[in-house]
Amino acid sequence: MRPNLTKRRMLEGKPALGARAGLGSPLAAELLSRAGFDWVLVDCQHGNWEDTGALEAFRAICLGTAAPMARVRQNDFGAIGRLLDRGALGIIVPLVNSAEEARAAAHAVRYPPLGGRSWGPFLAGYLGADYEQAGEAEIFLAVQIESAQAVEQAEAILAVDGVDGCWIGPKDLARSLGVDVNTPAGAAAHEAAILQVLAACRATHKIAGIDAGTEANGRRWLAHGFQFVSVTNDSWLVSNGGQTMMERLATEVVAGAREMEAAV
Repeated sequence: MRPNLTKRRMLEGKPALGARAGLGSPLAAELLSRAGFDWVLVDCQHGNWEDTGALEAFRAICLGTAAPMARVRQNDFGAIGRLLDRGALGIIVPLVNSAEEARAAAHAVRYPPLGGRSWGPFLAGYLGADYEQAGEAEIFLAVQIESAQAVEQAEAILAVDGVDGCWIGPKDLARSLGVDVNTPAGAAAHEAAILQVLAACRATHKIAGIDAGTEANGRRWLAHGFQFVSVTNDSWLVSNGGQTMMERLATEVVAGAREMEAAV
């Protein structure tokens, strides 16, 4: 079976860098995988994905080196199973606020006797003929900690069997905390909450993750010890890359025109 090298890296104590794919383009997801990211997230919660597109994206990601992962729309048994049956090697479940909700997520992800996932992953057959024997160990489950309630319950949430780690949603967390991260006090309160979750991960021996969003934030959270870190997304790379190029070219054109004017 195709190994989940991202999960293995993190279990060895190493970081794994990821990118979110939200445009609904399997080709874009493939390009992210070929770019060298450790994992690519098919974002079914906020991205433009349906069942067929997600299946195609998982297969396209496997043409590169990244592990195919998905964020499910909600903590739903059927929705989680469908993504796994299509070949996701990792599942991120949003808005997990209690140990009970974490147990529901683990129940949906794990086969009996660890959970209640129904057998039938024929669409994931491209991962390997031994999926039945090896699949359980390769699948990574992260729950999203993105509310004030979840921060307070973080250790209980992460202690749930079958949960491998978390993936903090910083923007939703800031809103839930009611803080303005653009102020010193708000930024300090926000960081304190994030580090409280990191401490809970260490106490429960689970993997700490966060949606850093940018390279700069990625460096910051990696320095703190986060391992499961996303640093960009497909839409940002397209829009920012194009904008940066056009701004640079426009500046050069203006400078060239001024030089010509000065020479006349």
